[in-house]
Amino acid sequence: MSAATRTKQHPHDDAPDTAEAFDRLVELPDGPERKALRDDLVQAWLPMAERIAVRFKGRGESLEDLYQVAALGLVKAVDHYDPARGHAFEAYAVPTITGEIKRHFRDHMWTLHVPRRVQDLRNRVRSSAKELSQQTPGRAPTVAEIAEHAHLSEGEVRAGMEALECFSALSLEAEMPGTDGYALGDAIGGPDPAYDVVVDRVAVKPCLQRLPERERTILYLRFFGGMTQSRIAQQLGISQMHVSRLLSGCFAQLREELLAEAR
Repeated sequence: MSAATRTKQHPHDDAPDTAEAFDRLVELPDGPERKALRDDLVQAWLPMAERIAVRFKGRGESLEDLYQVAALGLVKAVDHYDPARGHAFEAYAVPTITGEIKRHFRDHMWTLHVPRRVQDLRNRVRSSAKELSQQTPGRAPTVAEIAEHAHLSEGEVRAGMEALECFSALSLEAEMPGTDGYALGDAIGGPDPAYDVVVDRVAVKPCLQRLPERERTILYLRFFGGMTQSRIAQQLGISQMHVSRLLSGCFAQLREELLAEAR
């Protein structure tokens, strides 16, 4: 049976069930069989990668190129995914593919994104300005002169001239217009600690799922329901001391599993 065969429902209609295939991939040595299974997995998840690529269309890069970059990210995700960590492949592949596309824009595209039409205006304005500068020594050509030479309107010339500045970034130390010494860097926020919370929640989720139902209930009531240990004990019909011991046991177990996974 091919790795692309779906055996159960997933969040996306075209998402295959490849858990067993990934387990086999990890165990197979390098060779034709492993390569064939790897190719099957890439092909099976390619619709998801293309769906992610579509989210970035209209930003100055062709959709075909975005598909290729997304496919490259998918290959990396398949090669580096470790099913033993307990996370679904989708949870690992989506940020990997998205990160690959964003790196592509960062490394190959403009500092600031501008529409393709404005990019074309920029090229025509730059070319005309360069040719006219040889005919008007001692001064820069005017907007009207560039417009006449390039067969553009003056508004189009101004748009093209503004786009000329999009290839270079402004220093964070540069003073913002209309301020009294206020630097651009002063307007940039700091790291968001909520990102660490997301990572922690993803890491602890499989550990929580392995806890007995009563322990999971106590954790939920304590940290999501905001209940005290005494109220939890009253609701479950046990002593407050017992609740305290169960919480301590949960913390110890979760800490040990997370540290073991990190090692």
